[in-house]
Amino acid sequence: MQILLANAKIMVGKSEVRPLTTPRFQATADEMAMEMAACDVDMLAKELGCSRSLAAENWRRYQNFGVAEKMPAVMAYNGQAYKHLQAKTLGEEALAYGQRHLWITCFLYGLLRPMDGVVPYRMEKPSPQSSRPNGEGLDVYKLHKERRAALTQTLIDSVKADDGVLVHLSTEEFEHLFDWKRVLSEVKVIHPLFYVRQASGRLRIQAVWAKACRGAMVRYILQNQLTNPEELKAFCHEGFGYNPCLGEELYPHFVRETGV
Repeated sequence: MQILLANAKIMVGKSEVRPLTTPRFQATADEMAMEMAACDVDMLAKELGCSRSLAAENWRRYQNFGVAEKMPAVMAYNGQAYKHLQAKTLGEEALAYGQRHLWITCFLYGLLRPMDGVVPYRMEKPSPQSSRPNGEGLDVYKLHKERRAALTQTLIDSVKADDGVLVHLSTEEFEHLFDWKRVLSEVKVIHPLFYVRQASGRLRIQAVWAKACRGAMVRYILQNQLTNPEELKAFCHEGFGYNPCLGEELYPHFVRETGV
C-alpha cells in the first residue's frame, strides 16, 4: 500500500540530525520559494491568508530558504495529525517502511517522502489571483499548474509499483495537487473516515479528531508494516474503532461512540 498524509501549517524549529533524501520536486519548490521571497510582507499576508506578524516570520523563512537547516519532513510538522503520528518515537524499521510507502502532500514541495529534507515554510493552495499577468504579484500558480501532471504520474506510478492500493489519509484540499479523477480511475483508493457519534445518535466528523486519527492510523500502518487494506480494520485509537455496519469497501468508517 501507498499512503497519503497532508502536511501541517505548524512546523517545528529544528529536528534531530538524520540522513536526508532530496524531495522529488525540489527544483519547483525552489522556484516557488524564490517567488515568495520576492514579495513584501503585506503581499505575503494576503497570499497566505495570515496576520502580518506571521507573514513577517515567513518572509524571513523565504529569504533564508536556500541556506536554512533541513530536517526530515515527517518530523518537521507539528499539527494534530503529527502529534499522534509521533514520528520521533518510531523505530528504524517503521521509518524505513514509511520511506517506501508514505507520501506527504504539500503545496510547496508537492510530494514528500518521510526522510526528504525540508526547511520551515508556509504555503497555501495557489490561486489564479497569484499569477502576475502584468509583471506584478506571484507566479506560483503557474508553477503549481505545470507540476500537476508530473505529481499525478509520480503518485500513480508509485501505487502501481506497489500493490495498486492508495490509502488516502490526506485531505480533500490536497487532491487539487493531482488530476484526481485520473488517480481514482487508475488505482484503488481507500479513504478511511472517522466519525463521532453524538448524543442524538447522528454521526459527525470533527476536524480535530479526524486529524488525530489520520496521524495515528499512519503510525499504526508503519509500525505494523501493513500490506493489505483489510488489516486497517483492526485499527483503534482514543475510542475509535471500525464499524462493519457503516460505509463501504472504499470508505471504511471508524466511529467513536457516545460516552467513550
